[in-house]
Amino acid sequence: MARVLSLIRPQPFLALLGRRKMSLDSRAREVFAAAVEAVQPDIAVQQSLERQGDSVEVVGSGRKFTLRNNVHVVGFGKAVLGMATEAERILGDHFVGGVISVPHGIQQTLRQHGKHHLLLKERSRIQVMEGAQHNLPDADSQKAAECIARLARALTEKDLLLVLISGGGSALLPAPVSPITLHEKLDITRKLAAAGATIQELNTVRRAFSKLKGGGLAQCAHPAQVVALILSDVIGDPLDLIASGPTVRGPVCREEVLAVLERYGLLDSPSASVKEVLGRLHPRQEDEIEEAGHVLNVVIGSNSVALQHAGRRALELGFHPIVLSPGVCGDVRSVSRLYGLLARFACSRQENSSELAAELLKLGPEVGVETRDLRRVMQSLDQAHSQARGATCVLAGGEPTVELSGKGRGGRNQELAMRVGLELRGLQPPLDSPVFLSGGTDGQDGPTEAAGAVTDASLYGDAQKQELDVVSFLKNNDSFTFFSRLSGGRNLVVPGLTCTNVMDVHILLIPSSAKED
Repeated sequence: MARVLSLIRPQPFLALLGRRKMSLDSRAREVFAAAVEAVQPDIAVQQSLERQGDSVEVVGSGRKFTLRNNVHVVGFGKAVLGMATEAERILGDHFVGGVISVPHGIQQTLRQHGKHHLLLKERSRIQVMEGAQHNLPDADSQKAAECIARLARALTEKDLLLVLISGGGSALLPAPVSPITLHEKLDITRKLAAAGATIQELNTVRRAFSKLKGGGLAQCAHPAQVVALILSDVIGDPLDLIASGPTVRGPVCREEVLAVLERYGLLDSPSASVKEVLGRLHPRQEDEIEEAGHVLNVVIGSNSVALQHAGRRALELGFHPIVLSPGVCGDVRSVSRLYGLLARFACSRQENSSELAAELLKLGPEVGVETRDLRRVMQSLDQAHSQARGATCVLAGGEPTVELSGKGRGGRNQELAMRVGLELRGLQPPLDSPVFLSGGTDGQDGPTEAAGAVTDASLYGDAQKQELDVVSFLKNNDSFTFFSRLSGGRNLVVPGLTCTNVMDVHILLIPSSAKED
């Protein structure tokens, strides 16, 4: 997909005259909006289910299922309300009933934003249960998980269970393994996240301490047919990690779980209940439900899809789009250095390019970017200058991590934007500075109302003028407060409820005048 985008030419000069009045900031925001629009939950379901009379085909899977008033639905995640609404529209005359676990307040928020098309009808057969306030498992989401488990256990071989999964699903399906309590499980995952654990490490522990994750839900539903439609919020779309894989057999190895807990210092004084569960762990065997073909898992939306559509919008706005990677990860400090280096490479004189290229190639593996992808992007930036192709839009996605050291308000996207702004300091080509935007496609970056922020080389100077100490804000992980005070909050990206979640989108806009001879 990235190579296809790299061969498309931007629009002719005359077609872009109207666009030149738009700031780079505005165009970055439009590219981000296009990425989010591409992975709306109702559209994704609509494109994945093809109704044919009394049967339904899951597009791209080659699988058809007979409909005979036998369809049950469960779901969990930030986007599943819209997914369920569309699924009921397509299959509703065969629906028996269902339960979905969604974020606290989402129905009211959808109404306030006029997104009525994502709300279930009055006489829907699907029960909506709200919980997981502030993206954390709570008693309400645990109650929803118990209802989902009861529904699944009551199914027979004649039934079809449609499982809808999206980002945030782990928090909305908490069912701790006894005797571990929800509080104990939440305390462990909080400590792991605060220490900088990756999503893979978090899900390894979640699966070990959960009844429904790691294939547990599919096991409950056996012998019913299970079809899971998934909006992926995990790098590389690994089925066993998305919402911790409730419909995917996920072997839990005791040594693997212990290694994660030990790595982050959580084995010093475990509770008696945690010790008991760890002692019972062993590698799981192949589940009969998968061997018999009773489970179909399909990813219907992902970060790659979002980036592809973002590239199309960038093209319309006069940029040459190139996708770096949908899998950027690692510490936010290293990721910010990556984008700072790319911007400097694009703006550097020829004699300095080789040194920057060498540093980029060395950094790549640390942030999840392969060498061939970095070489391709650097080649594209060089060609943009030598062939007078104009401005370039470098696109990437993923989920960097932040090691918490303070108690401020913010999230990884806002902190990444702050750090990239510092990396761009002093980088001022003849006209515009490169612009960087980082935003979460779910519209919520940490416990704030912002999805992220947009920044450029002027960030440090503007902060100094307003007597804002950038370094102090970073030490306190207080990026939201910083951007709220900086220039009246105009750098914040606040799209409101997006109704989807496929990780983060990073946008680096390189002006056509950036590269010097």
